[in-house]
Amino acid sequence: MSLDQTNRYVNLDLDEKKLIADGQHVLVAYHMTPKSGYGYVATAAHFAAESSTGTNVEISTTDDYTRSVDALVYEANEKNKLTKIAYPLELFDRNITDGRAMLASFLTLAIGNNQGMGDVENGKMHDFYVPPAYLQLFDGPATTISDLWRVLGRPVVDGGFIVGTIVKPKLGLKPEPFAEAAYQFWLGGDFIKNDEPQGNQVFAPLRKTIRLVADAMKRAQDETGQPKLFSANITADDPNEIIARGEYILETFGNDANHVAFLVDGYVAGPTAITTARRHFPNQFLHYHRAGHGAVTSPQSKRGYTAFVLSKMSRLQGASGIHTGTMGFGKMEGEAGDKNIAYMLERDSADGPYYSQEWLGMKPTTPIISGGMNALRAPGFFKNLGHANVIMTAGGGSYGHIDGATAGAISLHQAYECWKSNAEPVEFAKDHREFARAFESFPHDADALFPNWRKELGLS
Repeated sequence: MSLDQTNRYVNLDLDEKKLIADGQHVLVAYHMTPKSGYGYVATAAHFAAESSTGTNVEISTTDDYTRSVDALVYEANEKNKLTKIAYPLELFDRNITDGRAMLASFLTLAIGNNQGMGDVENGKMHDFYVPPAYLQLFDGPATTISDLWRVLGRPVVDGGFIVGTIVKPKLGLKPEPFAEAAYQFWLGGDFIKNDEPQGNQVFAPLRKTIRLVADAMKRAQDETGQPKLFSANITADDPNEIIARGEYILETFGNDANHVAFLVDGYVAGPTAITTARRHFPNQFLHYHRAGHGAVTSPQSKRGYTAFVLSKMSRLQGASGIHTGTMGFGKMEGEAGDKNIAYMLERDSADGPYYSQEWLGMKPTTPIISGGMNALRAPGFFKNLGHANVIMTAGGGSYGHIDGATAGAISLHQAYECWKSNAEPVEFAKDHREFARAFESFPHDADALFPNWRKELGLS
């Protein structure tokens, strides 16, 4: 059995409202279950100890100041498997260069050794609260969707839906067909991103691919008379490689450098990669891709943290946009209630599962919608979210359109107009060819969402 540390690391008399008002603690809510044979409160105490100043035995080097910065369990609800812990701000590491906060320190404490304890069956972070004194030490976003709207020539407030895609197949295209696929989409759409594995493969060297993509963008802009956007993957283990890729891409795009976003796989490459991109390229939209996150955020995982927590952390770090799934309207895990993730990213004041967060003017992070979306699913998505100020990257929804990627992109624009005008989708399709052809392109979705579509559109 572990050392009983309840006297030191538990104080159930602490009041959450007072803790928030005092502003000297980060508060974290976990769903925690002890292993058989271990008491709930005692295990919660051990959880807090391992997250802060303690270990599993008495040690001789602890002094009075050390005890003053203990993380404290202030709620331990065995029935609901809910443990809430208050972490004193003094616990968190700060940069020696500028005194700023680092997400790595928050994760090391709040999702560190407590994830491997022998007396814990599971322990997953579901929400956290950041007080003003700590919030102001994080970078936050430098650029937002408003900067993309400005490039696109739209209003910088409520500039609307950005139609995007991921060039498919996600791997295997050489530079020439990759650039051609980008060109075809840009004839109808706004935004293309690298898929997360695309980088500097031997069959598609980055330097050659980027040159051809920059040329494709220029040609598409000349032909359509409309600005286009590209999100280039600069993910790497080494910050020097991230910087080298970014600088080459900006040099290659030249006068269109402000049309470029930088994609970083923030979960697999970590806070170092995100912060490197955020600080070295503050004028570029920072596109946080969360590839791999399901290893800890999936509802099937009982440890780690939720997708909500991941998204909230991305805003602290400075992501301009982050993938948020499709809220149950696409192919990925999720549900309609996931719109609360978007609200926490976008709004200056938002409610999480356990805490309300005031962002105090920190710039918003844009939800990026991806994963099995197409024109038929989009109106329902917008209705659930309540707005369409998002980027959607529909890969199959564009390249899977029966008339090709250009028509696929146009069908997504039309889906936005359908929702915006509050039209009935099948009726709307009768006067909008690309949207109508989406019914034939994705008949399984059409059957599920609009059972009588064939008859109403005059198709056998």
